[in-house]
Amino acid sequence: MGRHSRPGPSNQPSRAVPQIDPDDPLAAFLRRRRPPMDVYRRHRPAGGGATHVRPDEPRVLESWDGFDYVPEGTAPNLAAAKRWADGQPIPDA
Repeated sequence: MGRHSRPGPSNQPSRAVPQIDPDDPLAAFLRRRRPPMDVYRRHRPAGGGATHVRPDEPRVLESWDGFDYVPEGTAPNLAAAKRWADGQPIPDA
């Protein structure tokens, strides 16, 4: 593997760049509406800082609305926020 090779099999396309249909007249517009790195749901620590620090603190949940990330609610800890980001419901505390 060279210095600038991406990880993974060489016969698969990169997952970092979304596939765009060249025949679609709205392809450029739709590309701008996609969230960064195709992350539609994300979580942030309520007090700021890195996501792995203090995993027992509350998290702010955000989802992509086509233009920006908007707040969706809160999660009691990192584990519940990760479940929500994966599309699973947050259990009641």
